Amino acid sequence: MKISADWIAHPGTQRLLQVLGDAGHRALFVGGCVRNALMNLAVHDVDIATEADPETVYTLAQGAGFRVVLTGIAHGTVTVFANGVAHEVTTYRQDVSTDGRHAVVSFTKSITEDAARRDFTMNALYADASGSVIDPLNGLKDVSARHVRFVGDAQARIREDYLRILRFFRFFAVYGDQNSGIDADGLAACASNAAGIDGLSAERIGQEMRKLLAAPDPSMAVASMAQAGILARVLPGADATNLGVLIHLESGATPRWQRRLAVLGGEDIVKRLALSNVEIGTLGRIRNEIGTVLTPAALGWRLGPVEAADILLCRAALFLQPLPMDWHNQIERGCHAQIPVTAADLMPALNGPALGEKLRLIEQRWLASDLMLTKAQLLA
Repeated sequence: MKISADWIAHPGTQRLLQVLGDAGHRALFVGGCVRNALMNLAVHDVDIATEADPETVYTLAQGAGFRVVLTGIAHGTVTVFANGVAHEVTTYRQDVSTDGRHAVVSFTKSITEDAARRDFTMNALYADASGSVIDPLNGLKDVSARHVRFVGDAQARIREDYLRILRFFRFFAVYGDQNSGIDADGLAACASNAAGIDGLSAERIGQEMRKLLAAPDPSMAVASMAQAGILARVLPGADATNLGVLIHLESGATPRWQRRLAVLGGEDIVKRLALSNVEIGTLGRIRNEIGTVLTPAALGWRLGPVEAADILLCRAALFLQPLPMDWHNQIERGCHAQIPVTAADLMPALNGPALGEKLRLIEQRWLASDLMLTKAQLLA
Protein backbone atom coordinates (compact mmCIF):
# COMPACT_ATOMS: atom_id res chain seq x y z
CA MET A 1 0.00 0.00 0.00
CA LYS A 2 1.15 3.51 -0.74
CA ILE A 3 0.19 6.90 0.68
CA SER A 4 0.56 10.24 -1.01
CA ALA A 5 0.36 13.63 0.65
CA ASP A 6 1.85 17.08 0.42
CA TRP A 7 3.85 16.59 3.61
CA ILE A 8 5.59 13.53 2.12
CA ALA A 9 6.68 15.47 -0.96
CA HIS A 10 7.79 18.52 1.04
CA PRO A 11 11.28 19.48 -0.22
CA GLY A 12 12.75 19.83 3.25
CA THR A 13 11.37 16.48 4.36
CA GLN A 14 12.63 14.69 1.26
CA ARG A 15 16.05 16.28 1.61
CA LEU A 16 16.32 15.20 5.25
CA LEU A 17 15.52 11.60 4.32
CA GLN A 18 18.04 11.81 1.49
CA VAL A 19 20.78 13.12 3.80
CA LEU A 20 20.27 10.16 6.14
CA GLY A 21 19.90 7.68 3.28
CA ASP A 22 23.03 8.87 1.45
CA ALA A 23 24.99 8.21 4.65
CA GLY A 24 23.72 4.62 4.65
CA HIS A 25 21.01 5.01 7.27
CA ARG A 26 17.46 3.90 6.61
CA ALA A 27 14.91 6.55 7.60
CA LEU A 28 11.13 6.09 7.58
CA PHE A 29 8.00 8.04 8.41
CA VAL A 30 6.38 6.51 11.47
CA GLY A 31 3.32 6.60 13.69
CA GLY A 32 0.64 9.24 13.60
CA CYS A 33 1.53 10.79 10.26
CA VAL A 34 1.27 7.41 8.51
CA ARG A 35 -1.87 6.43 10.42
CA ASN A 36 -3.67 9.69 9.69
CA ALA A 37 -2.69 9.66 6.02
CA LEU A 38 -4.18 6.18 5.70
CA MET A 39 -7.37 7.37 7.42
CA ASN A 40 -7.60 10.56 5.31
CA LEU A 41 -7.16 12.73 8.40
CA ALA A 42 -5.05 15.85 8.80
CA VAL A 43 -1.38 15.34 9.65
CA HIS A 44 0.07 17.82 12.13
CA ASP A 45 3.39 16.22 13.11
CA VAL A 46 5.89 14.41 10.92
CA ASP A 47 7.89 11.82 12.86
CA ILE A 48 10.79 9.89 11.42
CA ALA A 49 12.37 6.67 12.68
CA THR A 50 15.89 5.74 11.69
CA GLU A 51 18.56 3.17 12.43
CA ALA A 52 21.12 5.99 12.82
CA ASP A 53 21.98 6.84 16.43
CA PRO A 54 20.99 10.31 17.65
CA GLU A 55 24.52 11.70 17.57
CA THR A 56 24.84 10.67 13.93
CA VAL A 57 21.47 12.24 13.10
CA TYR A 58 22.60 15.45 14.79
CA THR A 59 25.91 15.56 12.93
CA LEU A 60 24.44 14.75 9.52
CA ALA A 61 21.50 17.15 9.86
CA GLN A 62 23.63 20.01 11.12
CA GLY A 63 26.18 19.37 8.39
CA ALA A 64 23.41 19.65 5.80
CA GLY A 65 22.48 23.08 7.12
CA PHE A 66 19.38 22.09 9.09
CA ARG A 67 18.65 23.57 12.51
CA VAL A 68 18.74 20.78 15.09
CA VAL A 69 17.40 20.77 18.65
CA LEU A 70 18.31 18.04 21.14
CA THR A 71 14.77 17.53 22.44
CA GLY A 72 15.18 14.04 23.91
CA ILE A 73 18.58 12.67 23.00
CA ALA A 74 18.65 10.27 25.97
CA HIS A 75 15.63 8.55 24.42
CA GLY A 76 17.00 8.81 20.91
CA THR A 77 15.09 11.87 19.68
CA VAL A 78 16.34 15.04 18.02
CA THR A 79 14.15 17.63 16.30
CA VAL A 80 15.29 18.71 12.86
CA PHE A 81 13.86 21.82 11.21
CA ALA A 82 13.92 21.44 7.43
CA ASN A 83 12.51 24.24 5.29
CA GLY A 84 10.42 25.44 8.22
CA VAL A 85 8.95 22.02 9.08
CA ALA A 86 9.81 20.34 12.40
CA HIS A 87 10.62 16.63 12.24
CA GLU A 88 11.11 14.50 15.34
CA VAL A 89 13.79 12.01 14.32
CA THR A 90 14.08 9.03 16.67
CA THR A 91 16.47 6.13 16.57
CA TYR A 92 14.95 2.62 16.48
CA ARG A 93 14.80 1.57 20.11
CA GLN A 94 13.56 -1.02 22.55
CA ASP A 95 12.71 -0.80 26.23
CA VAL A 96 15.28 -2.10 28.70
CA SER A 97 13.21 -1.35 31.80
CA THR A 98 10.12 0.68 32.72
CA ASP A 99 8.44 1.77 35.94
CA GLY A 100 5.02 2.59 34.56
CA ARG A 101 5.99 6.18 33.82
CA HIS A 102 9.58 6.32 32.56
CA ALA A 103 11.50 3.92 30.35
CA VAL A 104 15.18 3.13 29.97
CA VAL A 105 15.80 2.37 26.29
CA SER A 106 18.52 0.92 24.15
CA PHE A 107 18.97 1.55 20.45
CA THR A 108 18.47 -1.18 17.88
CA LYS A 109 18.81 -1.70 14.15
CA SER A 110 15.58 -3.71 13.97
CA ILE A 111 12.36 -2.08 12.81
CA THR A 112 10.41 -5.02 14.28
CA GLU A 113 11.87 -4.40 17.73
CA ASP A 114 11.10 -0.70 17.38
CA ALA A 115 7.50 -1.47 16.38
CA ALA A 116 7.06 -3.93 19.26
CA ARG A 117 7.59 -1.21 21.89
CA ARG A 118 4.84 1.05 20.51
CA ASP A 119 1.43 1.29 22.12
CA PHE A 120 -1.15 0.46 19.43
CA THR A 121 -0.85 -1.46 16.19
CA MET A 122 -2.17 1.51 14.20
CA ASN A 123 0.81 3.51 15.51
CA ALA A 124 3.33 0.83 14.52
CA LEU A 125 3.21 1.71 10.83
CA TYR A 126 6.08 3.07 8.75
CA ALA A 127 6.44 4.51 5.26
CA ASP A 128 9.47 5.22 3.10
CA ALA A 129 10.22 8.41 1.18
CA SER A 130 7.96 7.33 -1.69
CA GLY A 131 5.00 6.68 0.63
CA SER A 132 5.17 2.87 0.49
CA VAL A 133 3.81 1.54 3.78
CA ILE A 134 5.79 -0.95 5.88
CA ASP A 135 3.64 -2.95 8.31
CA PRO A 136 5.67 -5.17 10.67
CA LEU A 137 2.79 -5.90 13.09
CA ASN A 138 -0.29 -6.14 10.87
CA GLY A 139 -1.46 -2.65 11.82
CA LEU A 140 -2.92 -1.95 8.36
CA LYS A 141 -5.76 -4.33 9.07
CA ASP A 142 -6.59 -2.48 12.28
CA VAL A 143 -6.43 0.93 10.58
CA SER A 144 -8.85 -0.32 7.94
CA ALA A 145 -11.23 -1.67 10.61
CA ARG A 146 -10.65 1.36 12.87
CA HIS A 147 -9.76 -1.11 15.59
CA VAL A 148 -7.68 0.36 18.42
CA ARG A 149 -5.63 -2.58 19.67
CA PHE A 150 -2.58 -2.77 21.89
CA VAL A 151 0.64 -4.10 20.42
CA GLY A 152 1.21 -7.66 21.68
CA ASP A 153 0.14 -8.26 25.26
CA ALA A 154 -2.10 -5.41 26.45
CA GLN A 155 -1.18 -5.94 30.09
CA ALA A 156 2.52 -5.60 29.31
CA ARG A 157 2.04 -2.48 27.18
CA ILE A 158 0.05 -0.78 29.93
CA ARG A 159 2.55 -1.63 32.66
CA GLU A 160 5.27 0.00 30.59
CA ASP A 161 3.40 3.31 30.83
CA TYR A 162 0.08 3.63 32.65
CA LEU A 163 -0.78 6.72 30.64
CA ARG A 164 -1.56 4.26 27.85
CA ILE A 165 -4.81 3.50 29.68
CA LEU A 166 -6.07 7.02 28.97
CA ARG A 167 -4.57 6.99 25.47
CA PHE A 168 -6.53 3.79 24.75
CA PHE A 169 -9.84 5.51 25.44
CA ARG A 170 -8.79 8.68 23.65
CA PHE A 171 -7.70 6.78 20.55
CA PHE A 172 -10.96 4.85 20.53
CA ALA A 173 -12.90 8.13 20.68
CA VAL A 174 -10.90 9.66 17.82
CA TYR A 175 -10.01 6.71 15.59
CA GLY A 176 -12.15 3.77 16.69
CA ASP A 177 -15.25 2.33 15.06
CA GLN A 178 -18.01 3.25 17.50
CA ASN A 179 -20.38 0.70 15.95
CA SER A 180 -17.97 -2.19 16.52
CA GLY A 181 -17.30 -1.15 20.10
CA ILE A 182 -14.14 -0.95 22.13
CA ASP A 183 -11.52 -3.72 22.08
CA ALA A 184 -12.50 -6.18 24.83
CA ASP A 185 -8.96 -7.34 25.67
CA GLY A 186 -7.75 -3.77 25.90
CA LEU A 187 -10.67 -2.75 28.11
CA ALA A 188 -10.09 -5.69 30.46
CA ALA A 189 -6.37 -4.86 30.70
CA CYS A 190 -7.17 -1.23 31.49
CA ALA A 191 -9.60 -2.27 34.22
CA SER A 192 -7.13 -4.64 35.88
CA ASN A 193 -4.38 -2.01 35.86
CA ALA A 194 -6.52 0.96 36.89
CA ALA A 195 -4.54 1.53 40.08
CA GLY A 196 -1.54 2.52 37.96
CA ILE A 197 -3.27 5.79 37.11
CA ASP A 198 -2.69 6.97 40.68
CA GLY A 199 1.03 7.28 39.93
CA LEU A 200 0.57 9.61 36.96
CA SER A 201 0.99 13.35 37.25
CA ALA A 202 -2.04 15.63 37.05
CA GLU A 203 -0.43 17.35 34.07
CA ARG A 204 -0.25 14.14 32.04
CA ILE A 205 -3.78 13.11 33.02
CA GLY A 206 -5.11 16.57 32.22
CA GLN A 207 -3.53 16.62 28.78
CA GLU A 208 -5.10 13.29 27.86
CA MET A 209 -8.53 14.21 29.23
CA ARG A 210 -8.57 17.48 27.28
CA LYS A 211 -7.80 15.60 24.06
CA LEU A 212 -10.32 12.87 24.81
CA LEU A 213 -13.16 15.27 25.57
CA ALA A 214 -12.34 17.30 22.44
CA ALA A 215 -12.95 14.25 20.21
CA PRO A 216 -15.98 14.44 17.89
CA ASP A 217 -17.95 12.01 20.09
CA PRO A 218 -16.24 10.78 23.27
CA SER A 219 -19.44 9.53 24.92
CA MET A 220 -18.86 5.81 24.31
CA ALA A 221 -15.21 6.06 25.32
CA VAL A 222 -16.08 7.85 28.56
CA ALA A 223 -18.87 5.36 29.28
CA SER A 224 -16.31 2.56 28.84
CA MET A 225 -13.96 4.39 31.20
CA ALA A 226 -16.72 4.45 33.80
CA GLN A 227 -17.45 0.76 33.23
CA ALA A 228 -13.78 -0.15 33.73
CA GLY A 229 -13.42 1.92 36.90
CA ILE A 230 -11.07 4.39 35.22
CA LEU A 231 -13.27 7.48 35.32
CA ALA A 232 -13.73 7.19 39.09
CA ARG A 233 -9.95 7.26 39.54
CA VAL A 234 -9.38 10.16 37.20
CA LEU A 235 -12.38 12.25 38.33
CA PRO A 236 -14.06 10.89 41.46
CA GLY A 237 -17.73 11.82 41.48
CA ALA A 238 -17.92 12.34 37.71
CA ASP A 239 -21.12 11.11 36.06
CA ALA A 240 -21.07 10.12 32.38
CA THR A 241 -24.86 9.64 32.19
CA ASN A 242 -25.65 12.90 30.41
CA LEU A 243 -22.58 13.19 28.19
CA GLY A 244 -24.27 11.35 25.31
CA VAL A 245 -27.26 13.68 25.60
CA LEU A 246 -24.96 16.69 25.35
CA ILE A 247 -23.20 15.29 22.27
CA HIS A 248 -26.58 14.79 20.61
CA LEU A 249 -27.66 18.34 21.44
CA GLU A 250 -24.42 19.81 20.10
CA SER A 251 -25.49 18.71 16.61
CA GLY A 252 -22.35 19.60 14.70
CA ALA A 253 -21.19 22.39 17.02
CA THR A 254 -17.46 22.72 17.54
CA PRO A 255 -16.38 20.21 20.23
CA ARG A 256 -15.49 21.98 23.47
CA TRP A 257 -13.84 19.90 26.19
CA GLN A 258 -14.71 22.56 28.80
CA ARG A 259 -18.43 22.18 28.05
CA ARG A 260 -18.23 18.41 28.23
CA LEU A 261 -16.21 18.50 31.43
CA ALA A 262 -18.85 20.75 33.00
CA VAL A 263 -21.47 18.07 32.29
CA LEU A 264 -19.24 15.28 33.62
CA GLY A 265 -18.54 17.09 36.87
CA GLY A 266 -16.39 15.48 39.54
CA GLU A 267 -14.40 16.39 42.63
CA ASP A 268 -11.22 18.47 42.69
CA ILE A 269 -11.30 18.93 38.92
CA VAL A 270 -8.84 21.82 38.98
CA LYS A 271 -6.24 19.87 40.95
CA ARG A 272 -6.75 16.51 39.29
CA LEU A 273 -6.46 17.86 35.74
CA ALA A 274 -3.96 20.66 36.49
CA LEU A 275 -6.16 23.31 34.89
CA SER A 276 -4.67 26.71 34.10
CA ASN A 277 -6.10 29.93 35.53
CA VAL A 278 -7.80 30.68 32.21
CA GLU A 279 -9.34 27.19 32.10
CA ILE A 280 -10.45 27.50 35.73
CA GLY A 281 -12.23 30.75 34.88
CA THR A 282 -13.98 29.28 31.83
CA LEU A 283 -15.13 26.14 33.62
CA GLY A 284 -16.23 28.14 36.66
CA ARG A 285 -18.37 30.53 34.63
CA ILE A 286 -20.07 27.67 32.79
CA ARG A 287 -20.80 25.70 35.96
CA ASN A 288 -21.92 28.76 37.92
CA GLU A 289 -24.50 29.79 35.32
CA ILE A 290 -25.97 26.35 34.56
CA GLY A 291 -28.39 26.62 37.48
CA THR A 292 -29.39 30.25 36.92
CA VAL A 293 -32.42 31.53 35.01
CA LEU A 294 -30.57 33.98 32.77
CA THR A 295 -32.02 34.00 29.25
CA PRO A 296 -29.95 33.24 26.14
CA ALA A 297 -29.75 36.97 25.39
CA ALA A 298 -28.66 37.80 28.94
CA LEU A 299 -25.99 35.09 28.81
CA GLY A 300 -24.78 36.40 25.45
CA TRP A 301 -24.46 39.92 26.87
CA ARG A 302 -22.66 38.76 30.00
CA LEU A 303 -20.38 36.01 28.68
CA GLY A 304 -20.24 36.19 24.89
CA PRO A 305 -21.45 33.69 22.28
CA VAL A 306 -19.19 30.73 23.05
CA GLU A 307 -19.75 30.39 26.78
CA ALA A 308 -23.42 31.34 26.47
CA ALA A 309 -23.92 28.42 24.07
CA ASP A 310 -21.95 26.14 26.41
CA ILE A 311 -24.24 26.99 29.31
CA LEU A 312 -27.47 26.47 27.36
CA LEU A 313 -26.27 23.13 26.01
CA CYS A 314 -25.18 21.99 29.48
CA ARG A 315 -28.53 23.04 30.99
CA ALA A 316 -30.46 21.10 28.38
CA ALA A 317 -28.30 18.00 28.83
CA LEU A 318 -28.27 17.98 32.63
CA PHE A 319 -31.93 18.89 33.14
CA LEU A 320 -33.12 16.85 30.14
CA GLN A 321 -35.03 19.78 28.70
CA PRO A 322 -35.26 21.20 25.17
CA LEU A 323 -33.06 24.07 24.12
CA PRO A 324 -34.83 27.48 24.14
CA MET A 325 -36.53 28.59 20.95
CA ASP A 326 -34.31 30.57 18.58
CA TRP A 327 -31.47 30.41 21.10
CA HIS A 328 -28.68 31.10 18.60
CA ASN A 329 -30.28 34.36 17.49
CA GLN A 330 -31.13 35.34 21.05
CA ILE A 331 -27.49 34.91 22.10
CA GLU A 332 -26.48 37.05 19.16
CA ARG A 333 -28.97 39.72 20.20
CA GLY A 334 -27.45 39.81 23.65
CA CYS A 335 -23.91 40.02 22.33
CA HIS A 336 -24.77 43.23 20.47
CA ALA A 337 -26.98 44.80 23.14
CA GLN A 338 -25.96 47.79 25.24
CA ILE A 339 -27.43 48.50 28.64
CA PRO A 340 -29.32 51.80 28.22
CA VAL A 341 -28.35 53.32 31.60
CA THR A 342 -24.83 54.50 32.41
CA ALA A 343 -23.25 56.05 35.47
CA ALA A 344 -23.62 59.51 33.92
CA ASP A 345 -27.40 59.09 33.98
CA LEU A 346 -27.36 58.76 37.79
CA MET A 347 -24.85 61.48 38.64
CA PRO A 348 -24.53 63.79 40.50
CA ALA A 349 -27.48 62.55 42.54
CA LEU A 350 -25.54 59.38 43.30
CA ASN A 351 -21.83 58.69 43.60
CA GLY A 352 -19.40 56.32 45.27
CA PRO A 353 -20.75 53.02 46.67
CA ALA A 354 -24.36 54.18 46.30
CA LEU A 355 -23.81 54.72 42.57
CA GLY A 356 -22.24 51.28 42.16
CA GLU A 357 -25.10 49.59 44.01
CA LYS A 358 -27.73 51.40 41.94
CA LEU A 359 -26.01 50.38 38.68
CA ARG A 360 -25.89 46.78 39.91
CA LEU A 361 -29.62 46.76 40.65
CA ILE A 362 -30.42 48.33 37.29
CA GLU A 363 -28.33 45.70 35.53
CA GLN A 364 -30.18 42.93 37.40
CA ARG A 365 -33.56 44.34 36.35
CA TRP A 366 -32.42 44.73 32.74
CA LEU A 367 -31.13 41.16 32.56
CA ALA A 368 -34.29 39.83 34.19
CA SER A 369 -36.34 41.65 31.53
CA ASP A 370 -34.45 39.76 28.81
CA LEU A 371 -32.69 43.05 27.92
CA MET A 372 -36.04 44.66 27.02
CA LEU A 373 -36.49 47.46 29.56
CA THR A 374 -35.84 50.93 28.20
CA LYS A 375 -33.81 53.68 29.80
CA ALA A 376 -36.97 55.43 30.99
CA GLN A 377 -38.32 52.24 32.54
CA LEU A 378 -35.02 51.48 34.28
CA LEU A 379 -34.78 54.99 35.71
CA ALA A 380 -38.43 55.11 36.81
